[in-house]
Amino acid sequence: MEKIISAVFKIESEGYQALTELRRAPVTDAYAVTQAALVKKVNGRIVALDAFDTGVETQNDTAAGGLIGMLVGVLGGPFGMLLGSSIGLLAGSAIDSGDISRNASLIELVTQQLMDGEVALIALEEEAVEGTARRMLSKFDVSVIEEDAAQVEEEVEEAIRAQKEMEKEARAKLREAKKADRKQKIEENRAKLQADFDALKAKFKKNSD
Repeated sequence: MEKIISAVFKIESEGYQALTELRRAPVTDAYAVTQAALVKKVNGRIVALDAFDTGVETQNDTAAGGLIGMLVGVLGGPFGMLLGSSIGLLAGSAIDSGDISRNASLIELVTQQLMDGEVALIALEEEAVEGTARRMLSKFDVSVIEEDAAQVEEEVEEAIRAQKEMEKEARAKLREAKKADRKQKIEENRAKLQADFDALKAKFKKNSD
């Protein structure tokens, strides 16, 4: 089964080491990795640090594209930031955090687990030998999440749709605010012009008296 592996590292250099090892040997008898990226949470936002793509899916062997690229884009975008803040609020409430983990999407789990200053290795892989990724990463101080890649792809597509709706709504609100501001400015200009004319007429009337 094709899976998305997300491994959260407390030590940044270990994350780079793991990515380098995968880049050097993306295909073995035990596993195959087509795309991988290393991300970091900085001041509450997830940013991409490094990535590779074998080109099998995207015809691009220099940077993460395809599913991993879309996933990283969602994690680092406004939708990912919103999920991160909402998960934080839930974790601090009386809601059972175990229930959150059981029902949350991979996007939510990554934003929940990745703390400021930590890095995560995210990879699209297929294992010939179950548990290979966990065994490879066991030498590091790391926590690993594994999800069905097809399911994650559907979640990412849904997140992108939701993000577009959020952006559309934000643009509409900005346009309405701008329209209201313009209307107020027009009324202020009209009042000023009227006051200028009133002052001019009052001046001429006074001179004629």
